[in-house]
Amino acid sequence: MTSTTALRAGRLLASCALLIATATPAWADPVATPAATPSTTDDQKAQGDGTLGKIIVTAQKRPENLQKTPIAISVLSAEDLRNRHVQSLVDLQDGAIPSLRVAPFYSRNSALIMNIRGIGVLTDSNQPARDQGVGIYVDGVYLGRAQGLGTALYDIDNIEVLKGPQGTLFGRNTEGGAVNIVTKRPTGRFDLSATMGIGAFGSHEAKAHLNLPEWHDVSIKLDGIVTRRGGLVVNPLPGQADFNGFDRRGGHVEALWKPQDGVSADYAFDSAYDASTPLYLQTVAAGTAARAPDLPLLPDRVRVASVGVPQQESIGRRHGHRLTLGVDLAPGLQLKSITAYRALDQIQFSQEIQLIGDAPRIQYIAGAMACREHTTDNAQAFNSMTWNADGTAATVARYDIATIPYDRASRITTRSIGAFGQAMT
Repeated sequence: MTSTTALRAGRLLASCALLIATATPAWADPVATPAATPSTTDDQKAQGDGTLGKIIVTAQKRPENLQKTPIAISVLSAEDLRNRHVQSLVDLQDGAIPSLRVAPFYSRNSALIMNIRGIGVLTDSNQPARDQGVGIYVDGVYLGRAQGLGTALYDIDNIEVLKGPQGTLFGRNTEGGAVNIVTKRPTGRFDLSATMGIGAFGSHEAKAHLNLPEWHDVSIKLDGIVTRRGGLVVNPLPGQADFNGFDRRGGHVEALWKPQDGVSADYAFDSAYDASTPLYLQTVAAGTAARAPDLPLLPDRVRVASVGVPQQESIGRRHGHRLTLGVDLAPGLQLKSITAYRALDQIQFSQEIQLIGDAPRIQYIAGAMACREHTTDNAQAFNSMTWNADGTAATVARYDIATIPYDRASRITTRSIGAFGQAMT
């Protein structure tokens, strides 16, 4: 029986912060649809008189009270994320959101396995041929592959987890549910916040968020983050990377243009770098197979691996563009367009159109989307160590990589077209 050693780094030991006023966008902006007030998961925060505070969500493409939203949903607000020291989606594997299972792929921590109520990719999510069973959306843009989901998050307003099929709201690969990530929009007023901290295992973090004053109806926001942690298990082979470490950094810029009430254009660009090393697997109980003497049972968590192995970081670089256009066609009727281009291990282009309406007796949304992805993958898997005859020592195996065949080589192009709609009285 094996288990994954994934010691969590300690709480930040020291931090300093500078915070100047913040602002919350209103529904009058047809693009700005993040939650307007803090929200929590199932144990909702109570007001001073003991009643539940109002929790605003945007899962149905419009801001509304969580208690009046007829879907199964859990929400983490920006405050919740800070309190839990959430730096990326992988930090949600602690069970903060009921029914959501987040687990890193063993040999590549930045590729995440996302399941809701047991539905999703259950095994090798790192294979590009496998579509996700849970849709991941950032500001309305679908992220089609597991690779890169572990990169650092930027100035998040809230994370909404919708449980169960969500095809009527999102239209793409949401059989298990959807994770809707909403970032904070430019405010148009000068605002600067910066945070730095250090922690155990050589971890450190620095992030900054800057809102610039509005100029000619254009508001600009800049975000940057650097976070790093050394390995949790030492690799005794000299010159090789330790187990379960990461190095993440990236930047994000967003410009919001509002020439008049009811009309807006929101452009965003982000770029991220993510380097991580595999988890360390240790045997906690004896099985039926014979074991090498140099690989003892390890029922307790370890700090140093039994055998040193050749190992380097898995590196992912991604960038993307998003353009969201919004216009109010009439009172209570909004047309929105979301166009996005993203590149990581794959190239993805997506286009989505939404028509959002509020009438006296009915609320409705209708939309259509198109998405095209192209990705390639070459995988070689072989033993990197060779045991001696009695299993008391291991040496690095010598290979001519050019002579080793690919275990998996993929060339995949995916084209998706869909329509969705929902009406409620």
